[in-house]
Amino acid sequence: MDKRDDKNGSAGIKISRRNLLAGAAAATVVLVQTAQGKAFQAALTQAESITDDPAKVPGVPPGTLGTRSAFEKPVKTPSDTSSRTPLQDLYGTITPSDLHYERHHGGVPAIDPSKYELVIHGMVDKPMVFTLADLKRFPSVSRTAFLECSGNYRGSNDGKLRPQEICGLVSQSEWTGVKLSTLFREVGVNPKASWFLAEGGDAAVMTRSVPVRKGFDDAIIAYAQNGEAVRPEQGYPARLFLPGWEGNASVKWLRRIELSDAPFMTREETSKYTETVGGGKIRQFSFTMDARSVITYPSYPAKVEAGWIEIRGIAWSGRGKIVRVEVSTDAGKSWKTAALQEPVLDKAITAFRHLWQWDGRPTEIMSRAVDETGYVQPFLKQLLAARGGNMGYHFNPVTAWYVQKDGQVLFKAT
Repeated sequence: MDKRDDKNGSAGIKISRRNLLAGAAAATVVLVQTAQGKAFQAALTQAESITDDPAKVPGVPPGTLGTRSAFEKPVKTPSDTSSRTPLQDLYGTITPSDLHYERHHGGVPAIDPSKYELVIHGMVDKPMVFTLADLKRFPSVSRTAFLECSGNYRGSNDGKLRPQEICGLVSQSEWTGVKLSTLFREVGVNPKASWFLAEGGDAAVMTRSVPVRKGFDDAIIAYAQNGEAVRPEQGYPARLFLPGWEGNASVKWLRRIELSDAPFMTREETSKYTETVGGGKIRQFSFTMDARSVITYPSYPAKVEAGWIEIRGIAWSGRGKIVRVEVSTDAGKSWKTAALQEPVLDKAITAFRHLWQWDGRPTEIMSRAVDETGYVQPFLKQLLAARGGNMGYHFNPVTAWYVQKDGQVLFKAT
């Protein structure tokens, strides 16, 4: 008899009433067999379902929802206004939907999809109201692309930052929905209309002005993400998605679009989401996210040993495809071209890797992305010089990692 048999004759894992109650929130269901050979279902915490020899105990039967292994615990790091994706814990280029970064301005609203409506009016021939069912009747498109907050940078003096803290306000999904150009043709956009207002249904009533040409180019009204309905944190039941542009312009919980011949100058584009530059000037409506890359391994808090190391990371650009990622293992003195993982998609995260033989001496490793327009990811010093010494939005500097003699990896500003 298995040493874990309990007094009730269960030939499985010992289960106490206390454990059942304490573990209810994180419970799984397993089949447990009694001494009389009868099987019944019992709730177990994930920790309780772990055995020394899984070949000796019936496993968890098919369920209604899949779960992440109890051994894997990737989580976002939340603040009052956002939560950051654990880039260093992910594989490939698709962000699991529950780990997609969040940025809210008035919390996450609860919207009944049966009551959802999208109004399109202003400089159009035929103002219309679309229900969610209406949107799903139009031909759908799916597109894999990144989404990034324009305030996606953080530094530190002690070097104890992970990629998640430095630039975890970027994620990638496959978005599905209806092209905004399809809806624009349905309502008949006036040829003189050059801007549209996108308004969200959250408590902040988030609003942004967007050039009409972007709406006709590649904008999507997305109602699905990674094969399921868009999650509430990402704009359920429908959101605007503007590939390659700063995340706040892809207004979530989209409820109204108004066409006009001028930008609306909302709060979010006058007092917010502008960049200070030299000479006291402000750069406004800077939608496009510039090319960027970051090494996700090795990175803090990893500790490496001398020998061969595969440097891994991700790169992306709102201007198009990534054509090259260069890696330096000698603090920027020389650069080598990293291998890109296919497929390399337009305005999408691309994975890269580079084999490096570390000799055990302290050094700095870093990467820089080059996109198809020829744009080269700058160093922090270059960005500060161009912005008159000011920090703010659209900071995409080369990120370096300092590898100490003992193998400890720390963040280092460039």
